[in-house]
Amino acid sequence: MSAGVSPLQGTVAVPPERGDRVRTGDFAKWTRRFEDERERRRVQGDPDWGQSATLHPAVWASIQRFQVGEDGDGANLVGKAEEAGDGDYAQAIRLFVAEEQNHARLLARLLAAGGVPTLPGHWSDTVFVRLRRFLGLRMELLTLMIAEVVALRYYRALRDGTHDSLTSDVAGRILSDEQRHVPFHCERLHASLVELPRAMRRPVMALWQLLLLAVSLVVATDHGPALRRLGIGRLRFVADVAASSGEVVSAVLAPRPDAWTSAG
Repeated sequence: MSAGVSPLQGTVAVPPERGDRVRTGDFAKWTRRFEDERERRRVQGDPDWGQSATLHPAVWASIQRFQVGEDGDGANLVGKAEEAGDGDYAQAIRLFVAEEQNHARLLARLLAAGGVPTLPGHWSDTVFVRLRRFLGLRMELLTLMIAEVVALRYYRALRDGTHDSLTSDVAGRILSDEQRHVPFHCERLHASLVELPRAMRRPVMALWQLLLLAVSLVVATDHGPALRRLGIGRLRFVADVAASSGEVVSAVLAPRPDAWTSAG
């Protein structure tokens, strides 16, 4: 996901908010997509962990922090999805959580290939987890989408910015998953936001963009040395994240949010 921005940790009962109990009837297709991808991963197998991985220390430190953000059991998010009353959506969320846990596993194995330990935690992860425990599903997904959009740019930089083949392989696999996760969450947010008065929808997404900008600035500062090693400066990283946010907003507000696309 993103550095310390985890969707998967903690479980606290939160009363459903308006917009949480939305039955769209369309999420069976997402369950099939996640299941198809799970089978594809099984056939493909893992990266070649027999390879060693050689990266600059700043990049290793950055990967350590992102690995923390991918980890967790997802009980809080799954519980809210189950309360939403759409069984297909709840199953799709379980499969989404499983993919995020696989990302944590892949990053941990990558770190091990470089002789680098995982971290027990990170301050940014703690902040996001504590905040999201007390949000309803709609607000949790809006917060989660911040992490997903930041992750898209980060993993693209990690895939393209290093000459280490194992790192590029791992980052490419995670990026491919994240490119499916964003339209999945866009579709659910679209169904939720239509429950709001029309005049409120764009202001909600404008506020989301401002929060995304703030988080991307924090990530760019925290991971600046690594981003430079990967060939992208702090300002370019923030600008690219901001540019992609417009496409996400359009997908959430549009009648067909599944049409969201992102350059790989």
